[in-house]
Amino acid sequence: MLKKITLVVATTLLVTACGSNSETAGSGSADSGQSDKVYKLKLAATWGPTLTPFIDASQNMAKMAEEMSNGRLKIQVDPSNKHKSPLGILDLVKSGQYDMGHTATYYYKGKDLATIPFTAMPFGMTSTEQQGWMYYGGGLELMQKVFKPHNIVAFPGGNTGMQMGGWFKKEINTVDDFKGLKMRIPGFAGEVIAETGAVPTTIPGGELYTALDRGTIDALEWVGPSMDIKMGFHKIAPYYYTGWHEPGAELHYLVNDKAYDKLPADLQQILKTAMRVSADDMSVRTQHMNAEFLAQMKTEAPNVQIKTMPPAVLNELKAINDRLVGDMVNESPMMKEIIESQQAYQTKARNWGKLADYQYIKDNQ
Repeated sequence: MLKKITLVVATTLLVTACGSNSETAGSGSADSGQSDKVYKLKLAATWGPTLTPFIDASQNMAKMAEEMSNGRLKIQVDPSNKHKSPLGILDLVKSGQYDMGHTATYYYKGKDLATIPFTAMPFGMTSTEQQGWMYYGGGLELMQKVFKPHNIVAFPGGNTGMQMGGWFKKEINTVDDFKGLKMRIPGFAGEVIAETGAVPTTIPGGELYTALDRGTIDALEWVGPSMDIKMGFHKIAPYYYTGWHEPGAELHYLVNDKAYDKLPADLQQILKTAMRVSADDMSVRTQHMNAEFLAQMKTEAPNVQIKTMPPAVLNELKAINDRLVGDMVNESPMMKEIIESQQAYQTKARNWGKLADYQYIKDNQ
């Protein structure tokens, strides 16, 4: 009962909060007087049916939307094993084959480079900084600007928090150890390690264990203890490195703009509220799972060596990142606008973070 009451309170508060986001508010052009009409949407997820908590986010969202609308809004969630295109969500939603999607937008850098920063940037914002920027620092407005040409309205879909730097079969001691290394690492971080001589690739989550086991890849990054240990990566690659590439990775809901505009205004509001509540729940649940599985890992996988990249390696990776970001900003006005907005917000937020959480943890270890 407590869980249900908490959810009702949260959704009630967020109805008001989401209503203030004018940058994502549709026209509600459909006849809002059709109070008995049922609207059905289909959502394609990047994630497989058992990939908790990612797949749970959209499933929980669909359930909340139907309950809050008294059955007027029904959303069918198709995991990746059903639509067979885990990294093709952008095209599925853009074309109208699906009304919605749940994915990570940095998978689509080949189609639009400006989609990358809304998930995460190496050495970028933490999850709290990312969410502050998104909701109150201009991030949502910029995201709509990027996705509008794709016929999409985009919304935050859950943050993983700090991600681990990945599983490696061999220890990384110098930058030269990256040369020839085949690694599953998406987003801009893939561009960074490519400069070291590594070979980055993007592989769907369901194929990662097999790829690592068979030697198709030598290393991979996935999420963190919350999801990594149950995938079994520690059975193959004993070196587990702390993160640098995705300090606060945000997933996203993509909604076809025509499908969105067909919804009455009240159902648009319900949909936005359900997406935001489910996103927040996924973030909190991931934090909880990271704590639980890290403790479990220490007893059940004692062979795992948790390591941090040597300072010289991190310094080189950051120097490469800064150079590539500079090149990108000079070549793309859209990326310039996004990156400058993120960096300005990160500077302010980091000053507070150092004074608050970081100092507190440092002083009370």
